[in-house]
Amino acid sequence: MTAHALQGSPESTALYDIPGPRARRRHLLYGIASTAVILAIAGWILYLLFDTEQFTAEKWAPFTYEGIQELLLTGLGNTLKAFAYASVLSLALGAVLATGRLSVHRPVRWTATLFVEFFRAMPVLVMIFFIFVALKVQPLPALVAGLTLYNGSVLAEVFRTGVNAVEKGQREAAYALGMRKTQVMSFILAPQAVRAMLPAIISQLVVALKDTSLGYLITYEEFLHAGKLIASNLDYDLPFIPVVMIISPIYIGMCMLLSWFATWVARRERRNPKTVAVEVAPAAGQETVLPGGPR
Repeated sequence: MTAHALQGSPESTALYDIPGPRARRRHLLYGIASTAVILAIAGWILYLLFDTEQFTAEKWAPFTYEGIQELLLTGLGNTLKAFAYASVLSLALGAVLATGRLSVHRPVRWTATLFVEFFRAMPVLVMIFFIFVALKVQPLPALVAGLTLYNGSVLAEVFRTGVNAVEKGQREAAYALGMRKTQVMSFILAPQAVRAMLPAIISQLVVALKDTSLGYLITYEEFLHAGKLIASNLDYDLPFIPVVMIISPIYIGMCMLLSWFATWVARRERRNPKTVAVEVAPAAGQETVLPGGPR
């Protein structure tokens, strides 16, 4: 392939050459083979589901009853309630701990660092069980407290890294203008850091949403707990697989909704790369000159 062809083709790239006829045929064969393997696996899974009678009317009958539907809706509402509390408190705790880690005072910085490293390394389930059993806290507060301590510690590192990623020259320029430290953090560093941190923040909130399912281990009646009650019902021949097929898409949908929200916020917060010049009034006795000529 000539250099002229590489430069003239809109599909050319500096990283690799455009595949030729043999490469395109090879890629097509790879695609067909991969599709065949995926379809074979999907067919095998469907065969197993039908062979074990997972689609019989008896196993799906519970979902037609109003009481079962109310149980699932109540569990979903409890999941969202625990997630709402945990996410708000985690963001607040993360901001406080990040401020402590960025402090110029050593005792404050060391205390915040010790807190973050301890609870970030502690398994979430252990914290939830300890708060529920040892401290004898009710299920919802125990679940929220465990999620807040862990996710708040992780978010503290996200916030600290985001603030430190802002160019230091902006901080120095703000101090040179006479701004106080709180003003620099509130008006200069935090707004820019949030835009950079948003994907990591949403990813951690997705983790918090999925970890609310740990509440069923301490008898909190959340979504997974409701599904467990239905799946263990002998009257409907233990409909475990139907329950999974109902609950899993809802969890996936909620996580995708969070990701979509993050993308939407990022688009709104993205700055316009084009800048508009501001016309400055001329001094007395001077003439304003525009690109089209004197005015």
